[in-house]
Amino acid sequence: MFDTVSRRGFVSLSAVAAAGLGLAGCSGSKTSGPTGSDAGFSKASSKKAVDLQVFAANSLEKALPEAQKLYTDQTGTTFADTQFKASGDLVEQMRAGAAVDVLITASKGTMDDAETAELVDADTREDMFVNDLVIIRAEGSDTRVEAIADVANLDGKIAIGDAKTVPAGKYANQALASVGLYTGTEGDDGEYAPDFADKVALADKVGTAASYVSTGDCVAGFVYSSDIFRYDGIEEAFVCPEDSHKPIVYPGAVADSSEHADEAKAFIDFCLTNKKAQKIWAKYGFELTA
Repeated sequence: MFDTVSRRGFVSLSAVAAAGLGLAGCSGSKTSGPTGSDAGFSKASSKKAVDLQVFAANSLEKALPEAQKLYTDQTGTTFADTQFKASGDLVEQMRAGAAVDVLITASKGTMDDAETAELVDADTREDMFVNDLVIIRAEGSDTRVEAIADVANLDGKIAIGDAKTVPAGKYANQALASVGLYTGTEGDDGEYAPDFADKVALADKVGTAASYVSTGDCVAGFVYSSDIFRYDGIEEAFVCPEDSHKPIVYPGAVADSSEHADEAKAFIDFCLTNKKAQKIWAKYGFELTA
């Protein structure tokens, strides 16, 4: 099923890597650690190891732990129990005082909210990954979708993330708006068309939307292309055109209250520049921003 997943292609970051990968907080002494894009991330060159708390969008649930393990192996820095939730829920937890070092959301808008509330250090913000919006069906299903508008004619419910907290739902609504099935262009500012509203099954996260489809409760649903790597029982039916919704970008930033700000920023840089980490993102359907 993975062969059907669409990608725009892996983006090379050799120029970024060449700009220098010395980590903030690392000692200035030379070591015999890795060279090239792995330079600067060896255990020998790191300060006393810390335990980073990462809050990340649900869709990173498979890829991020592998990158974290790689980072621990190279630097000795460990990670607390990473929280994977809808991006809006993560921001609300931070508003409530949750201790966080790194925040990675699935939309620029959600990170904007965190920045406006002064929950993250704007100077550390980086656009990390991009993704595709896809319409899925149950694996082996004969459901056919050849255009976004086709979902209105399917015999069954359509799973869509609740746009109030789930960025995937917001992007889905933007795509639906492009064909007249939703009234707001932002994705969280309108209503579904009357003849389509009864078909919508709102989900509290993309994983729930995928589950609704895999179990047959919904005939189709909107998720990210990377979600096909995360959940069994679903497959791609259609890739929504790029111009049907805003770019799907995952920003990352250091939490303003982090007690390990240098180490947190170093981990974000590692995710973007380390060649082995880049292979992990590609394996799970993510593309790095240029």
